[in-house]
Amino acid sequence: MTEPLAGLLAALDLTDTGARTNEDIFTGPSQWMPLGRVFGGQVLAQSLVAAMRTIPHDRFVHSMHGYFLRPGDVNLPITFSVDRIHDGRSFSTRRTQAYQEGRPILSMIASFQDEDDGLEHQVEMPTGIPAPEDLPSAAEALGQVDHPVAQYWARERPFDMRHVPSPVFLSVEGPHVAHQAVWIKAVGTLPDDPNLHRAALAYASDYSILESIFRRHGVAWVTPGLKAASLDHAMWWHRFGRVDEWMLYLQESPNAIGGRGLSTGRIYDRDGRLLASIAQEGMVRVKKA
Repeated sequence: MTEPLAGLLAALDLTDTGARTNEDIFTGPSQWMPLGRVFGGQVLAQSLVAAMRTIPHDRFVHSMHGYFLRPGDVNLPITFSVDRIHDGRSFSTRRTQAYQEGRPILSMIASFQDEDDGLEHQVEMPTGIPAPEDLPSAAEALGQVDHPVAQYWARERPFDMRHVPSPVFLSVEGPHVAHQAVWIKAVGTLPDDPNLHRAALAYASDYSILESIFRRHGVAWVTPGLKAASLDHAMWWHRFGRVDEWMLYLQESPNAIGGRGLSTGRIYDRDGRLLASIAQEGMVRVKKA
C-alpha cells in the first residue's frame, strides 16, 4: 500500500473515546497539507465515518449535507460528536459536528436507508471521453514543478486524477467552458469494506469540483490572488462502486456571482453506472488587476 493511501486509511480509522452524553464521541487525526489547512474532503469523510459507526451494517448512507464553518488546523486532532436524531423502520438520520479546540469546523447531517427495491433510471454517461490511460497523471503534469503544493498534488495525494481535456493547475487550455471531466482512482487497493469506499468517495468528491468555475473564467490554480474555499457540500450515493477502480467525475458550474460559485457533479464507474451526485458552493475570489 502506498504511503498516501495508508495516510487516508489512518485518517478514517476513528477512535471511539467511550465518552457518552446524549451523543457518541470519536476522535481522528488530521492529514498533513502543505498550506496547513485541513482538506475539506478529509473532514467530510471522517464525519461520515463517525455517523456510520452508530448505524447497523446493513443500513447504508444515501445522502449527506455539510457546511464548512471554519478552516481546520492540520496540527490538531479533530473531535466528532454524533447525534442519533432518528431511527425508523427503513431510514436513520445522524448529525455530526466536527470540532477543534472546542470550536466547530464542520456541521453535517446524513441519512441512511436499508436496501430496497424500487423504480430505477439514471442519466447516461457521455461517450467519446478519452480513457484514463491516455491522459497524463498529476505526477506527470506537476512532477517537475519545484513548489511544495505542486509536489504534494503530484505525489502525496491518495487519488490519481486525470483531467479531460487538460488540468487547470498551471494554465487553462482550450475554450473557457463551465464544465470538465476528471478520471479518479485510489492509488492502491482498499479493503473490501463498502462503507470505507463510500467514505473515500466523499473524500475524493471535494478535490476538483470547483475547477469548473475556474475553467469558465480562464483561472488556473496558480493565478495570483486566487482564493478558493468550499462553503458547503451535498452528496447522494446511488449505487455502490469501488474507489480503487477508475471512475469518471463530470463537473459543471451553472452559476457564479458575489464571490461564490456553484458546481455540480456526477460520478460514474467505468461501466457507465451512476454512482453518486454532488453539489458544492464555494468561495472563489480573484484579485482585480
